[in-house]
Amino acid sequence: MQKSMIKLLSIADLVTLTNAIFGFFAILMILLNEMHFSFSFILIALLADGLDGIVARKTRKSELGEYMEAMADMISLGIAPSFFVYNIYYEFVSGCVYYHSLLVGILIVFLSLSIVRLASFHIIKEEKFFVGLPASAGTIFILILSFLFEIDFIYILPCIVVISIAMISTLRFPKIGWKIGAIATVLILLTLIMDDNYYNIAPIFLFIAIAIYTIAGPIYVRKKLL
Repeated sequence: MQKSMIKLLSIADLVTLTNAIFGFFAILMILLNEMHFSFSFILIALLADGLDGIVARKTRKSELGEYMEAMADMISLGIAPSFFVYNIYYEFVSGCVYYHSLLVGILIVFLSLSIVRLASFHIIKEEKFFVGLPASAGTIFILILSFLFEIDFIYILPCIVVISIAMISTLRFPKIGWKIGAIATVLILLTLIMDDNYYNIAPIFLFIAIAIYTIAGPIYVRKKLL
């Protein structure tokens, strides 16, 4: 007898669905030009992305889990951030065909490589480390630079290119334990709550943590494997 699609779902899959839903809400907020809400929804989707793995380890694993996670992440970590950055810099590039084409082209690269990374994640995954920069880290990095730090258009583009290449690289990044994961969660929550208040202190700490992970992570893994 054919299984019901609904019965294939697990509790972790429901958390994964919230990841996709928040990514969808983020896109809706961009269309309404509510960038603060969009930024918040993407960060909440990131939290849901981390939570589904924890729930999956504590409950029943489903046959859909790996497929659903990749599809949900494509919305919240690929499409939504690409659309977000486009909207941030649209006013600046709208008067110049060259700049507009450059922005669109680089965001297409980011989106395409994000999809490649997310689709291949479960094929090339390793037990003790990530192959390529996690899409969640890359997304946070780009969002903070473009939205909270408001760096110039000419500087955000190479950052996006480097992050895109890092995501599909063969560099190995450590999987964080629950203690560091808890710290990262607190920093994301503080960024949501404090936003750009208090001299951007929460986003700055979050940004520094991601930067250290991105730069030092492969070095740490390499030394550990030697």
